Amino acid sequence: MEFTKLSCEEFVTRLASKDPVPGGGGASALVGAVGTALGNMVGSLTVGKKKYADVQEDILALKAKADALQEDLFLLAAKDAEVFEPLSKAYGLPKDTPEEQARKAEVMEKALRECSAVPLSIMEKCCEAIELQREFAQKGTAIAISDAGCGVILCKAALQAAALNVFINTKSMADRAFASEIDRRADAMLETYCSLADQVYQSVAARLR
Repeated sequence: MEFTKLSCEEFVTRLASKDPVPGGGGASALVGAVGTALGNMVGSLTVGKKKYADVQEDILALKAKADALQEDLFLLAAKDAEVFEPLSKAYGLPKDTPEEQARKAEVMEKALRECSAVPLSIMEKCCEAIELQREFAQKGTAIAISDAGCGVILCKAALQAAALNVFINTKSMADRAFASEIDRRADAMLETYCSLADQVYQSVAARLR
């Protein structure tokens, strides 16, 4: 099922059910896309305004990047559901004999790597989106500045939520060196981009008070 093709109501209802997908990863990607779109809207409201003619080319370039990010995040929402299915099946594999135990461990490790790779990619896209929000807030029309602030805080939430979906999978990996490297990459993004998102949010809030 293409979850991004569902209505908002259908997606939320499915998310609230006991079905394994969509889950936190897909929700993170969707929230990231919504946050990105809010900045994109600031750009749309800026294009064509005489007051902002000197930054119009910059805004158009930002909007093109935002369009691409939105599409990437939709695809990652679908991918997250796709990679979770093998993991859910792996948990049910038999482990009565040493051979079965070895086979289950092998399948689990592969599935865990794939299930951590997708939310890590979602995090990377959210970092890019946060950088775009900073520019939309700086260069976009002042009448929609609050939307850039809303967008950046949603992208931060998506970043943090995706990180949890990374960590729940790396925690179960047998290859601890590989898991530690993935965790390190996720931690680095959190440290840099949560702070940046807060700075953008605070700068927007200061302009509104």
